[in-house]
Amino acid sequence: MSFFGLHYNLEKKAIGLVLAIIGVASIGGAVEIAPLFTIHQTVEEAPNMRVYTPLEVAGRNIYIREGCYACHSQMIRTLRDEVERYGPYSLAVESKYDHPMLWGSKRTGPDIARLGGKYSDEWHVAHLNNPRDVVPESVMPHYSWLGRNSLRNEDLGKHLAALRKVGVPYTDEMIANAAADAYGQAAPDSPRAEGVVKRYGEATNVRAFDGRPGELTEMDALVAYLQILGKLTDAAHKTAASGAQ
Repeated sequence: MSFFGLHYNLEKKAIGLVLAIIGVASIGGAVEIAPLFTIHQTVEEAPNMRVYTPLEVAGRNIYIREGCYACHSQMIRTLRDEVERYGPYSLAVESKYDHPMLWGSKRTGPDIARLGGKYSDEWHVAHLNNPRDVVPESVMPHYSWLGRNSLRNEDLGKHLAALRKVGVPYTDEMIANAAADAYGQAAPDSPRAEGVVKRYGEATNVRAFDGRPGELTEMDALVAYLQILGKLTDAAHKTAASGAQ
């Protein structure tokens, strides 16, 4: 019997055909679903990983709003040239608190998974105001208005509360003080700065990111977010060090 003859016979037996489709689809579904039962074995441990501060959450929201993820990935692959250029390859745990994930695959601009601390705040501000001032060959558009836009921070507590519902361990105190902490992180000389360090740790970046203390802008938030990328945990660097031994 030819292949087409077999196919015609199957079409005549609708119930059999439906059962065959279900069977094949079930195999595909099992292949995709089964690994989820071993997720605890594939996601690395990072007990000292910290959460994003309210200001960094706001910056991440702006990053998404402006479509920055369309040109910058946040996933360093295990390829040698990528590791040599960007640093240790990305681990699953590093995106543990990212909702949504921003791994990406498009690189009109460089990967920024380990951008934090690579450049100064002043560099980032200049780059966002006019990218060609610091990277002459850049095709990135400017975002100078971010420095003129005051950051809306009164609803950041709601953002943190929503993130807690999907597994980010924000405390009631963090949620209640979200607006104050967003201001305090960008105003190092204000009394609110102490609260940020108390709730998020000594390693938290507390400074006037856009160079204008006392005035909270969207530029502050975006630079604060960019400066923490790759620094929520050092798990990747430990993995790279152990692999080199």
